[in-house]
Amino acid sequence: MKKTVLITDLDNTLFDWFSVWYHSFNAMLNKTVEISGFSKDFLIEQIKPIHQKHGTAEYSFLLEEIPALREKYGDRDTINSTFNEAIHAYRSERKKYLKLYPSVMETLVELKGKGVMVIGYTESKEYYSNFRIHRLGLDGVIDVLFSPQDHEIPESVEKQTNYQLSHTINKHTPVGEIKPNPEILLDIIKTIKADVNECVYIGDSEMKDIAMAQTSSVTDVFAKYGTGHFSDNIEGYELLRAVTHWTEADVERERAIKEHCSVIKPSYIAEKFSDLIGFFEFTKFKG
Repeated sequence: MKKTVLITDLDNTLFDWFSVWYHSFNAMLNKTVEISGFSKDFLIEQIKPIHQKHGTAEYSFLLEEIPALREKYGDRDTINSTFNEAIHAYRSERKKYLKLYPSVMETLVELKGKGVMVIGYTESKEYYSNFRIHRLGLDGVIDVLFSPQDHEIPESVEKQTNYQLSHTINKHTPVGEIKPNPEILLDIIKTIKADVNECVYIGDSEMKDIAMAQTSSVTDVFAKYGTGHFSDNIEGYELLRAVTHWTEADVERERAIKEHCSVIKPSYIAEKFSDLIGFFEFTKFKG
């Protein structure tokens, strides 16, 4: 089966997003508890509404918006200075765990050498996705990245440009639209002037990625290697649930999707990213 376009999910498909998030966030939270004297449960209660407000569990300005810290320490500069060790702990753990899954880079480079168009499609906001693409050496390996636009930043903060990509093109998905949305996937294919039949979509979620691809008549590959993180780290999963940016409506929507997609069967199952090479004959994308 000849294919010329690979559309790939990012988080937990190209790298272990959950491990990166858990270890960095948990390190920052523990250090914040130590410095402030507030309990972890108390801080978690104040963190969740902030994540919901900004639509992400990766919000960069979290500490300075926690009400208890603002009341005790005052302005953002004082908070950032006081909790410098917590910020450093976050960054240190992020650097340690942010790594591509085995065979990802080699496979993408091989596909690029064949002239394949590589598209990234993620629900993580643009800045955080750009940061990871930059750090993982994927700028230019991924041709176009489709992601939600960034959240607003505090008025006193200058927008970061350090991780604007030089070669990968950024495009935004519609505001408020999340997976599984077949129309977005089809719009992505239309935007790059490709045909559905020449595309492959790989992702780690059967109920989101696989269901969406199948509904769109796009050849689907289930990244099974990226699904063990929750069962391997129950404590981390509970922490993510406790501070998630999801609203009750989001949770209900997820429940309904799970019920609807309970019988989804992937067309292809990848035990490692490089399995893609054996599944299809990849050739040059002509557009």
